[in-house]
Amino acid sequence: MERHTEMKDTILLFDNYGTDSQNLHTSFRLAGFPYPAVVIEDNGFLPEGVMSVYGFFLGDFREVLGEGARPKFFNQVAVPDYWEISGTNSSGSIHDGPVERGKIFYAEPAHRRRVRIVDWYDEKGCVRSSDHYNRYGALFARTVFNARGKKFSKSYFSAKGQEVIVENYVTGDIVLNEGAEVRIFHTKTEFIVYFLERAGFLERRIFFNSLSTPFFVSNQLAAGAKRDILFWQEPAREDIPGNMQVIFRGQAGRTANVMVQKRQSYDKLIALGADKGMTHHLGHIYEFAKENGHRPEALICTNSDRLEQCKMLIESLPQMHFHIAALTEMSSKLMNLDNYGNVSLYPGVKQKILDSLFEECDFYFDINHETEIVSAVRRAFLHNQLIFAFQETAHNRDYVADVHVYPASNVNRMIADVRKAMKDAAVLDQRLERQREAAMAETAERYVEACSLFHG
Repeated sequence: MERHTEMKDTILLFDNYGTDSQNLHTSFRLAGFPYPAVVIEDNGFLPEGVMSVYGFFLGDFREVLGEGARPKFFNQVAVPDYWEISGTNSSGSIHDGPVERGKIFYAEPAHRRRVRIVDWYDEKGCVRSSDHYNRYGALFARTVFNARGKKFSKSYFSAKGQEVIVENYVTGDIVLNEGAEVRIFHTKTEFIVYFLERAGFLERRIFFNSLSTPFFVSNQLAAGAKRDILFWQEPAREDIPGNMQVIFRGQAGRTANVMVQKRQSYDKLIALGADKGMTHHLGHIYEFAKENGHRPEALICTNSDRLEQCKMLIESLPQMHFHIAALTEMSSKLMNLDNYGNVSLYPGVKQKILDSLFEECDFYFDINHETEIVSAVRRAFLHNQLIFAFQETAHNRDYVADVHVYPASNVNRMIADVRKAMKDAAVLDQRLERQREAAMAETAERYVEACSLFHG
């Protein structure tokens, strides 16, 4: 198969560039298929090499603002005189005396406090507009809300501040100011089809991972052959989605195959009667950062002092050294764990130290209640750390083998399994393989085989 030829024949079309979209994009790149990735909902922080449907018409911000353009820091938001800005590692707040006038939302990772959205409140404390900032620190969009707090419209601006696109959420119309010409699209699907034409992608097949707008776009295009593919990345559900049934009935204009990327979802679809000839499973190629070194070093990332069965684990596994890291300061409850010889604490951990902990540790305990920080479970998986979790605390089951998730009442079984993995390198390796199987880790050869099967 000519990979270079196929690269010019295919694009990836995503609603957004979340983790699943990133995984699929990375998998194709690692398999030798650097397909263009196109994202519909641009959060302003898309990485280099990922195209934005709306951003395509806004121009090059870096070219206008210069190579040194950076995201806006939370205290750089423009506010009237005497208003105050305060911030934590999760969000920021804007006050006029005792009255809150706005809230600042950060781009991930949140602790870097880079501004993504600023909500502005009216006198009643209702959101009336949201300013959207990009990775160059520029205001690239503004959403306006009506008095009932419902989205009314969203305007997109060029790097020079000119209004280029206006999307009306009430009528569904999108107005594009393209030079001296004004174009009106009555649906988002029409707008995206025009983008594909302007970007030179109109004749390409589409790999998409959503049954909403990307599926509608696929169906809108002329169908020479059914070469588009749905990559289904949703959790298992109790029914077959209506639009997927359209594919199975042969009524989709260009799509005749569904690639399911979660094991439980695939098994459930087959059990529900999905067409076996059209339904296939294909995981992801992961870019692992290191090999597991079989060292008794464990990492826990938390911004909460609620660590399930933490003392029990520390006391029952004296040969294991526990590194507990937090982006914030730690409570006295956590600081008291420093009395154990096999515990190291990292309150307000710096990025460089956190990076080194993921490199140095070979076990990860997902035992913290409350919100996950720094995408820790996914990052532990990519660093080939053996992950253990409780049912009550597990944050991201996609990267953890089911056999490594325990009820908190059965902590003794977790401890026994950890001891076996610490004692026997072969056992640890076997458990790591189970972990990779649970995440449906694939090889480049498997992707080449899949692309060959549906190319043509």
